Amino acid sequence: MAQVRRFDHVGITVADLGAVTAFFVGIGLEVDGGPMPIEGEFLDTVIGMTGARTRIVMLRPPGGGTCLELSTFERPDHAPSQPGAMANALGLRNVAFEVDDLDGLVERLAADGWGLVGGVGRYEDAWRMAYVRGPEGLLVSLAQRLG
Repeated sequence: MAQVRRFDHVGITVADLGAVTAFFVGIGLEVDGGPMPIEGEFLDTVIGMTGARTRIVMLRPPGGGTCLELSTFERPDHAPSQPGAMANALGLRNVAFEVDDLDGLVERLAADGWGLVGGVGRYEDAWRMAYVRGPEGLLVSLAQRLG
């Protein structure tokens, strides 16, 4: 029986690859590859579209770990989305990161125009967490371990 070996990456399709990359680099991820164009039989086969062309950037947390893949499509045009969707909308809703200074990061993101969706919450004596609405409506969960 086939088994998953590891969690490799999460992919997000965006319209403005540069702006979204800059946002995630600003919260501490590092560019691990790209932007690189991908097109041809491989891409067409995997995504089930003919004549597609995309550019991707791979981002990784400092010290390694699961990647975040950002992609933008040059062909075909982007399909509409719901950038203001809330946490109860079906589908992938947020990307979560553990951070070492939640208040400082939230303050810095606010100065850049990225605000909290709600507030900073506390889960027992273990975590403080907040959702930030990033570029293109992306929900980013930031969590700081307590203790």
